[in-house]
Amino acid sequence: MANKRSSKKDLRRIAKRRVRNQGTMTALKTYVKKARSAIASGDGHAAVITLSSALDKAAQRGIIHKNQAARRKSRIARLANGAPAAPKEVVKKAPGAKAESKPAARVAKGPAKPKAAAKPVAAKKSPAAKPAAKKKSE
Repeated sequence: MANKRSSKKDLRRIAKRRVRNQGTMTALKTYVKKARSAIASGDGHAAVITLSSALDKAAQRGIIHKNQAARRKSRIARLANGAPAAPKEVVKKAPGAKAESKPAARVAKGPAKPKAAAKPVAAKKSPAAKPAAKKKSE
């Protein structure tokens, strides 16, 4: 448990924020499910608009990141427009068979360019000689 007053207050604030954000996140999940089912049935335009609006509001309030909202809207719009998602192809290889690897041939690119001349290094100066300190007479 936190010991400092400010830490305890932060914990109270976080708890309130979590409760407030939880309702929005649950609503977003519901909107996503409704939009997906509406798209599957063939009439998802209104559901997609509602979901898009809810995502924008959540991003504006800081409940989700704006890039996450954009990504979710893009994916649901792609689904609604009927664009096929890029399927991930799984290639099964025969056990024990290795892919042939061909060594890459080196191609000569022409004569090498000469390096730029190095700047001359200045010799370090010795520190200035200080006059000897005068001793005080007692």
